[in-house]
Amino acid sequence: MKKIKVAIIGGGSRGIDVYGTLFKDSPHYEVVALCDKRPVRLALAKKMFKLQDNCLFNNEKDFFSKKLGDLCVVATQDQDHVNHTIKALKLGYDVLCEKPITPKKSEALKLLQAQKKYNKKVVISHVLRYAPAYLETAKLIDQGTIGQLVDIHAIEQVGYWHQAHSFVRGNWRNYKTTSPMILAKCCHDMDLLQYYAKSRCKCISSMGSLAFFRKENKPKGASNRCETCKYIDTCPYSAKNLYIKRFKELGSPKNGWPFNVVCVNYPLNEARLKKAYENSNYGQCVFACDNNVVDHQESIITFENGVTANLCMVAFTDKVGRIYRFHGTLGEIDLDEERQLISIKVFGKKEKIINFDKLISKNKGGHGGGDAGLVKALYEILTGHADASTALASSIESHLMCYAAEESRLKNGQVIFLHKD
Repeated sequence: MKKIKVAIIGGGSRGIDVYGTLFKDSPHYEVVALCDKRPVRLALAKKMFKLQDNCLFNNEKDFFSKKLGDLCVVATQDQDHVNHTIKALKLGYDVLCEKPITPKKSEALKLLQAQKKYNKKVVISHVLRYAPAYLETAKLIDQGTIGQLVDIHAIEQVGYWHQAHSFVRGNWRNYKTTSPMILAKCCHDMDLLQYYAKSRCKCISSMGSLAFFRKENKPKGASNRCETCKYIDTCPYSAKNLYIKRFKELGSPKNGWPFNVVCVNYPLNEARLKKAYENSNYGQCVFACDNNVVDHQESIITFENGVTANLCMVAFTDKVGRIYRFHGTLGEIDLDEERQLISIKVFGKKEKIINFDKLISKNKGGHGGGDAGLVKALYEILTGHADASTALASSIESHLMCYAAEESRLKNGQVIFLHKD
C-alpha cells in the first residue's frame, strides 16, 4: 500500500483541525510538513503529527524551497491560493486546494493553464460533492425518480451567528481582502447546482446587499466592544452569547469549530475563549466592524440545457444548513440539512423519507461526511484508481457562476452571460 506524504501550508481550522486530523487518522497518509506563521499552530502540528523542527516552517519561501512530499494541501487565505498552488505544481506536487480557488477570474484561468503545463492533479475541496446525502440525491435524480429535472430551488441558510462570526467579524468580512460572499459561501452551491443540472450555466441575474450589519444600526449606547457593552447579555450577536454560551451548550468541545477559530490555544475552555475574543476582532460589536460583504443575495440561473434554478443566500436564519428542492416532471425531491432528511414525492405515490443517519456513519465528521469523503476519494484519485469529480477543470464553472453573480449584483441585477463559445 502506497502511503501519500502530505505537506500542508496554512495551519488553521481547515489545514490542521479538519484535513490534518483526517490524514492522521488514515493509514493511507502521513503528514510530513506544515507551514504557518503562528508559533502556537506550529507547536500544535509538531505534537499532533510528531514532526521534527526541520519539518515546520514559518514562511512560504522555505516551505517551497524543495519538494517535501507527494501532496500539497493549500489551506491559506483565498487570495493566496493560486500563488501557493502554482508554486506547489512547479515542485511536482499534486494539490488539494481549499475553496474558493481565487476571487479573481483571471487568476482562476491562469491556474488552469499552469495545471495543464505541469500536468499534475489539482483537486478543489468542494466537499459536499463527497457527502453521502448529496450523492444520494444525485443518484435519485439520475435514475429518473422524478422524471426530467426542470427547476431547482436552493436556500443557503447562513445562520445569524455564522454570519456574525465569519462574515462580519471574521476572515471573510471584507471582499477587498478576501472574496465576495457569494463566492466565499456559495461556490459550494453553484458547484452543486451545475452538478445536478448536468450543464454549464448560460446566464445569471443576482441582487443583494448589506442590509443590517451597518454602523447606522448600532443600538443606542452600545459599545464598540462586547465586553464593555450594556447589551452583552441581551444582544444575540454578543461574543459572550455566541462563544461562551454556545460553547457550554455544545458540551465544551476541546477544539470544535467555530471556537477553534476564535482561540487557537488548545484545549479550549471558557477562560481561554473569553480572553481570545476580548483581544481580537471576534469581540468587536457587529455594528462597528470593517465588513462590507452582503448579508443576503438572490440569484436566478438558467443553464444551457434549459434547467432553471434560484439560489437564496441569507444570513437571517435561526438554523444553519442548506435546503434544496428539485422539481421534476414526475415529482419532487427535498434535500434538507436542517431536518437531516431527503424527501421523495413522486406524483401519485406516498412520500418516501430517507434520514441522513441512514447514509452517514456515526462519526460522520464535517459537512455531512463530505470532509471525510473527500479525503477517502482523494487517495483513489492520487493513486490513479479514480477520476476527481472536483478537479480544477470542472470546478472552474462554479467560480465563473459566482463571478457573474457578483458582477450582476453590482450592476443592479443585469443578466450576465457566461460563455461566448
